[in-house]
Amino acid sequence: MKSKNLSQKSQDLAKKEQNLTQTKCKKAHKKERLVLKVGTSIISNGDILVMERLEKLCELIATLREKFHIILVSSGSVASGYTKLRLDKSLIANKQALSSIGQPLLMDTYRKILEPKGIIPAQLLPTRSTFDSRQRTAYAREVIDILLSNEILPIINENDAIAQGELISGLTLGDNDQLAAYVAHYFNAKMLVILSDVYGFFDCDPLQNKDAKLIKYVSSISQKTLQGEQKGGSKFATGGIVTKLLAADFLLAQNRSMFLCSGFDLEPTRGFLMESKHKQGTLFSKDKGIEI
Repeated sequence: MKSKNLSQKSQDLAKKEQNLTQTKCKKAHKKERLVLKVGTSIISNGDILVMERLEKLCELIATLREKFHIILVSSGSVASGYTKLRLDKSLIANKQALSSIGQPLLMDTYRKILEPKGIIPAQLLPTRSTFDSRQRTAYAREVIDILLSNEILPIINENDAIAQGELISGLTLGDNDQLAAYVAHYFNAKMLVILSDVYGFFDCDPLQNKDAKLIKYVSSISQKTLQGEQKGGSKFATGGIVTKLLAADFLLAQNRSMFLCSGFDLEPTRGFLMESKHKQGTLFSKDKGIEI
């Protein structure tokens, strides 16, 4: 009799745990997805990772997770690898070697910062070909679905060690800008947020002209603008404003949106996403704005 009661209690407890898990999953599914992209020039000073910036980035992620499912697209593996082995970065094979050294170091850095916040990171290293195949895209999406439903933070970077997409001019994904756009579209995110070295898109270069004016809303991008000159923000970065505009153009064509803002000052991004306060940054959306 006693054994039967214990067995019943055990079954009741298991049922309660199952119901709790199902409720948790239902709540998790209600959150919208957000892709957050950070480039090499934001998390490094050109030679090494800057821990203070990474700490602030992870604090922002922890805050955003209260409202959104976050997918982080992070560059920085080559810069991280360079701290351990000083190779000539002008050679593609050397960059790939540095990336293979640096990627686990980068993930370990994220893990150490995120775990005290109760966040478990997971690594995904796709290549351009991942999105060239419906089957491979579906497999990757299934993994993302499982991770997010269990409140895991996917951290995505292009697999430089086996793919030359980010490393060869002409085949570049643009310091992960275009990769992030693909991730946002194919993994069903509400929006892509790119953290850059400027507060958004300006009518002229704000780094060269103090009178440059921020354009807060953009609804379309002309071919002339898209064919502008690309300039990376650091000697490790391969992106520039044009690669960000290419990412925005891709998402606009898919009827999705993108927000571009500063990666050095994260408060405007937090205010925009958590409180709908648009003080800085450019929103690329078909719903509102001008053609640039």
